[in-house]
Amino acid sequence: MPKLEIVGHTTVEVAEGTRLVKAIEGAGVDIGHRCGGYAGCTTCRVEFQAGEPERMTRAEKEKLKQKELAGVRLSCQILVDGDMTVKPLLLTSEQGWPDSGPPPEDEITPDPEWV
Repeated sequence: MPKLEIVGHTTVEVAEGTRLVKAIEGAGVDIGHRCGGYAGCTTCRVEFQAGEPERMTRAEKEKLKQKELAGVRLSCQILVDGDMTVKPLLLTSEQGWPDSGPPPEDEITPDPEWV
């Protein structure tokens, strides 16, 4: 199983194919996902330090362009496909949100169109 290092928090083994946002949350890190994992809000963004996947969903690419965000990825649009080292950028506990947001589904939403 791939190893996921969450900088400043923990390292865990994750089943291949798990949505990164769910893997981070499952490791006990309170990453934001205010839109429920639909590439709508960018609160699940992470910085990769190692293991960044080459492919990206069209929804992620368009949202990052719209928000003019560079050097980050949306964890709701990424499947764990190997060892990864990531730094979550927006934590519920640091933002003062009452919760992380609606629970993301197990599969990438919207249906991924890989670019």
